[in-house]
Amino acid sequence: MDLKRQVALVTGAGSGIGRACALKLAAEGARVIVHAHKGDETQATVDAIRRAGGTAFGITDDLRDDRG
Repeated sequence: MDLKRQVALVTGAGSGIGRACALKLAAEGARVIVHAHKGDETQATVDAIRRAGGTAFGITDDLRDDRG
């Protein structure tokens, strides 16, 4: 799959399946916007993508809707 010139937004990219998806998308050429609710997890995924030669930046925020 060639994802050059594409942008991917991955929520939950700090760990688990979200992180794996972000890394795979970057490996396929996508520029990745990494989202997680913990800053250290966000940065770790961004750093991993950049070390592998990809392009990424992170957004750290809690997007849950707690209004019930």
